[in-house]
Amino acid sequence: MQMTSSRPYLIRAIYQWIADNGMTPHLLVDVGIEGVVVPVEHVQNGKIILNIAPMAISGLVLGDSEITFNARFSGKSQGLYIPVEAVLAVYAKENGQGMMFSEDDGAVSSTDSDDDHDPEDPDPNKPKRPALRVVK
Repeated sequence: MQMTSSRPYLIRAIYQWIADNGMTPHLLVDVGIEGVVVPVEHVQNGKIILNIAPMAISGLVLGDSEITFNARFSGKSQGLYIPVEAVLAVYAKENGQGMMFSEDDGAVSSTDSDDDHDPEDPDPNKPKRPALRVVK
């Protein structure tokens, strides 16, 4: 039996952890995902970084399928809608600690499957190197 995506649960947990530690939670969002509603004038390289600290926004809902809230951009209040699959990372602005997400974070990770081995790989049982990058 396949489980639902862990992404919305992890987003909520990391958000709470960051806030509980007095830091400023930020989201890195892929605006190329269908349904994303954000101010396009603040998009850079197909992504946007959003401050989701309680004092910066209002009406935050960290739902199972979407994240919604109101924020001010250039003095104008706007409603934002972000499907959870568009969230690439949630992290603390002050120190960068948080979590990045892969494009496919379903219940079965790529390391749980035997279907992802490269036939040219001399040692298919060798663990793959993680692909992380620092988001500031």
